[in-house]
Amino acid sequence: MSVSFTTTQQTDLAFQRCLNPACATTLAVDQVAFACPVCGDLIDIVYDWDRLPVPRRLSDFEARWADRLNPLNFSGVWRFRDLLPFSPTDQIVTIGEGQTLLQVADKVGQYIGMNPGRLRLQYEGMNPSGSFKDNGMAAAFTHARMVGARRVACASTGNTSAALAVYCSATTYGFKAIIFIGSGKIAYGKLAQALDHGALTIQIVGDFDDAMHRVRQVADRLGIYLMNSVNPFRLEGQKTIMYRVLEQLGWEPPDWIVVPGGNLGNSSAFGKAFIELKHLGLINRVPRLAVINASGAQTLDQLVGNHGLTWLDGLPDMALAHSYYEKMDADGAKASTIASAIEINRPVNLKKCLRALDFCDGVVRQVSDQEIMDAKARVGAGGLGCEPASAASVAGAKKLREEGVIAPSESVVCILTGHQLKDPTATVAYHGTDQDNFEKVLGSRGVRRAGFANRPVIVPNDLDDIIRSIALYSEPSD
Repeated sequence: MSVSFTTTQQTDLAFQRCLNPACATTLAVDQVAFACPVCGDLIDIVYDWDRLPVPRRLSDFEARWADRLNPLNFSGVWRFRDLLPFSPTDQIVTIGEGQTLLQVADKVGQYIGMNPGRLRLQYEGMNPSGSFKDNGMAAAFTHARMVGARRVACASTGNTSAALAVYCSATTYGFKAIIFIGSGKIAYGKLAQALDHGALTIQIVGDFDDAMHRVRQVADRLGIYLMNSVNPFRLEGQKTIMYRVLEQLGWEPPDWIVVPGGNLGNSSAFGKAFIELKHLGLINRVPRLAVINASGAQTLDQLVGNHGLTWLDGLPDMALAHSYYEKMDADGAKASTIASAIEINRPVNLKKCLRALDFCDGVVRQVSDQEIMDAKARVGAGGLGCEPASAASVAGAKKLREEGVIAPSESVVCILTGHQLKDPTATVAYHGTDQDNFEKVLGSRGVRRAGFANRPVIVPNDLDDIIRSIALYSEPSD
């Protein structure tokens, strides 16, 4: 069932194509292009499925678990390499990514309003760098290796930089990491990873959108391989999150997939995964997709909900988006949310996300920082800690449940994109007793003290006082 090609076969059976059907320029799979060279649109990875060997049923992938000493079968990305067959197997890059968990979460489900057993959390914080980004990096680094790249770069709010730095430092292929971040726009937990793993980190005056603009210019001028999700191979790796979800559900699609927005790479990748699985006859129904923005970075919600932007068979009216961006520029509007991983106003994968929403009968919502932090506290109390951006999925599911869009009996999977230690500052501010710190980190963003905070109990350094406090606060509940 494994797929291995020579370069000639590979460029024949897998290739790159402009997303714009009016252009449809094609490129060989071993070319480097992060935008269509003719019209500038996004690039898609396309496969000639009629000529490729694919499994007759998804459960065939389970056989690979018996060969977990093979690094490709151990990987939660490359175990599914037949569904992203762009690379010869001897060029694949893996560091053991994708050992993730789908967990029934009844405590969180009760908070949302779901029936028991109906909410599951897909926890991507178990990846080597602590976030979902490793799925995409495994595929993008594979392509970088195929084309002989050595210097790799990204703009980042944190998780992309951490994953990039980890893959450079954990592999022996000579990759050098260059990271662009905005001023004060990266959580310390993530910045620590980039620095600790040896990446050249360049901080510019501006936000993520500014950093993204500059890294694309630098990559183009210096011939550096770009690792942001505008790179279509990143999305090929991120498709496998859905394969693992299906695997853990016995290959039965859920009713809903709920995912944070941000740069819209995950939602785009998930839509592509389901489009391909349905085309191949490997699933007979498709989950609905909910993409959740932070209210401080609400571009997708505004364009889809208020401006009527839709896929339109691959020809969406992008003038609506350009007008929206021009107004943001005129108003000096910048993204602002405690969920730093989705603090993005100009999502590069907007068009691909529109395709996913169209195919998956999707919806878009926005949630406040208050809703995000409250949901994050409930996730933590339920046993799986996550960073603020991850909790947007849970907050969004709660909102959709309250609206009656999601029924309590439906099967819902919320994607937790990153580990709780990615952004401990927000967690400590929410639960802690330091009012000045709370005001600086959260109060300034309109977040109030909520009933979900688990504050430390401050007592005198006296044994009797300590014992009284323990008796008062730790009575077991039935």
